[in-house]
Amino acid sequence: MSRKTLFYFLVLVATFSFGQQQYPELKAIATDSAGIFTPSELEGLKMKLTNFETETTNQLVVLTIMDLGYETIEEYANGTFNQNKLGQKDKDNGILILFAKNNREVRIEVGYGLEPYITDAVASRIIRNTMIPEFKEENYVVGLNRATDQIINFLNNPEALEEFKKEIEEEGEMGFGVKLFFILFLSIFVAAGGFIFYKSYRNIIEVFRGMMIGKLSVVQGLFMAIFGLIPVLFSLVFVLMPLFFMVMIFDFKIVEDYDYLFENNTWVFIVMGSFLGLTILLAVLKILIKGKEEFKLSFLKSDKTYMSKTFSSSGSHSFGSSSSSGGSSSSFSGGGGSSGGGGASGSW
Repeated sequence: MSRKTLFYFLVLVATFSFGQQQYPELKAIATDSAGIFTPSELEGLKMKLTNFETETTNQLVVLTIMDLGYETIEEYANGTFNQNKLGQKDKDNGILILFAKNNREVRIEVGYGLEPYITDAVASRIIRNTMIPEFKEENYVVGLNRATDQIINFLNNPEALEEFKKEIEEEGEMGFGVKLFFILFLSIFVAAGGFIFYKSYRNIIEVFRGMMIGKLSVVQGLFMAIFGLIPVLFSLVFVLMPLFFMVMIFDFKIVEDYDYLFENNTWVFIVMGSFLGLTILLAVLKILIKGKEEFKLSFLKSDKTYMSKTFSSSGSHSFGSSSSSGGSSSSFSGGGGSSGGGGASGSW
């Protein structure tokens, strides 16, 4: 290897190494780099967390630092967690509480194995209700101790955890007045979309009727039907989007498995086929109800009088250039666990 090649290789290695964030190598289950604990307070915290790990194998770790540097607290917490492999390898049952004093931020980083218990919502509420109020008063030690006590209690007491989750759900529920307002507001869009759909769909039915009685050529009719679908689809957006928001906001359960709709697109063809079949059926019924027209087809020639009377801008239907119905547009060490970024962050 030439000196020049060796030089470039060393530069590349140095650049790569410099670009990698070096996270703290944790030597204890509680590390106070920010210096907010007294020695006795820190020793008490270590003893509590060590006893919890001994009894449950769950590893709850506390790290305080002065500054995050150029990283977000999410990046720093996740990097520290995975670099130190917190939690047991086969269980991923580690939790890291990261406190950044100068940045005034805190995060609870949760390993994969404990995410079903300490969910993002649970972690967020612990930060918001337990830690932040104390941190605002600079009672950092109190806030961190109460948070660790709360997490330990939840993981040791499933009933307490379920009650806590129930409180979160109730806190997030909207009152009857708010729900009624949202329903009325979204209903305006549903009504507008429904009206546009009715007008546009009636035009499409008339197109099929015109083709079946020979007044409208098949070639021209198919083009008109295709372009007539634009306002129909536009109107469906007005109808379905508010309904989608209602489902999400009020947690309505229309189908058991929403993922199935995205994984299996058979239903799309069923809907399209049903739409076409219904349109043809309604066109046939319209012909039969009038009773004065015969079924026949004209592939190229259209009746100009019929076209002018039925689809002109002054008539009850509108297709073509003048159309107005189209849409716009310590001996401590990690056990090999890992975290995928679950948890929550907060600032004060």
